[in-house]
Amino acid sequence: MRIVETTADLKELAKELETAPYLALDTEFMRDSTYWPILCLLQIATPGIAAIVDPLADGIDLTPFFKLIKNPKIVKVLHAGRQDIEIFWHKGRVIPDPLFDTQIVAMVCGFGEAASYETLARKIAHAAVDKSARFTDWSRRPLTKRQLEYALADVTHLRTIYEVLSAQIAKTKRESWVAEEIEALKNEELYALDPVHAWKRLKPRSANKRFLTVLAAVAAWREREAQVRDVPRNRVVKDEVLLEIAANPPESGEALEHIRSVPKGFAASRMGKSLLDALAEAKDEPPPQLPAEPERKRRRHEPSPSAVDLLKTLLRLRAEETGVAPRLIANAEDIERLAAGDDEGVAALTGWRNEVFGKDAVALRKGQLSIALEDGEAVIVELEEGE
Repeated sequence: MRIVETTADLKELAKELETAPYLALDTEFMRDSTYWPILCLLQIATPGIAAIVDPLADGIDLTPFFKLIKNPKIVKVLHAGRQDIEIFWHKGRVIPDPLFDTQIVAMVCGFGEAASYETLARKIAHAAVDKSARFTDWSRRPLTKRQLEYALADVTHLRTIYEVLSAQIAKTKRESWVAEEIEALKNEELYALDPVHAWKRLKPRSANKRFLTVLAAVAAWREREAQVRDVPRNRVVKDEVLLEIAANPPESGEALEHIRSVPKGFAASRMGKSLLDALAEAKDEPPPQLPAEPERKRRRHEPSPSAVDLLKTLLRLRAEETGVAPRLIANAEDIERLAAGDDEGVAALTGWRNEVFGKDAVALRKGQLSIALEDGEAVIVELEEGE
């Protein structure tokens, strides 16, 4: 087993991988008691090479690795890679590109929604993944041979999974079907963790401007404290406390300590004083931009539940026929808008989604298609004009 523990060895590995067609990548990290993830292992595999890099080794510089995953000629393969990409971004300010996420691709290759690595390893690589070391404390040294073998298996089978899935989408010409989903993973805003936007994580239900102004201020304060101290957010102040403060902003340290879960003496502490300062500054701040997510257009009328159910059936039939996970084709909002006849901005009516489902959804709504039972199975029937 190849273990890389020095910068010199990492440079040598990176040089060997410069001409690789793809890199299967995974990480092991710990985040139980910190704000920032502690990168504990990097696993890398490509045809003929499999290695583990120890980021915790004394004096190791990961720059050669980050340069490698910036190489535009090498496909970077991850499974459900958002957390891994977040680590790459914060550690090396790099987002792998070109990127291939096997969980996303599996959705258009007949493996259902959110297929696990173990499922793909079993069905595609015909390999059983040993998960007995899944609760390992990866920050401890030394790691056992079994633990290292477990970690390396997360990329060795990924090679086969990638080769099979990439061949399948090329054969079916479905590359564009997953491109949009994978492109979204490259958005730096996903990983920026800007304190200004921290309030959105709390998903407030109130649109009251004063409430949102205070919530944005105290959530940003907590985010900064957590980042600087490198502790989980709730170790600074719990979510429910922030929401209570936003709903009933305390005007004094005494009032702050009257809030449930705020300990006695907190107001006089450095953190307490900085929180009160944030509250004072919030009085002159405008409310944050709303809505937190793109606004949904108002429907002309609410859709009929039976129409929604009929379109869901059509979606399920088309998904089964094409082997694509229904969620990738159309979401619940798409279905409801189609049922209501509000087509503007519906993603299911564009591109490949329209070919697979959208145009049939419109035809069904217009009475040009029907769904019938044939030998006990639901089938789609095209209707002749006048039927």
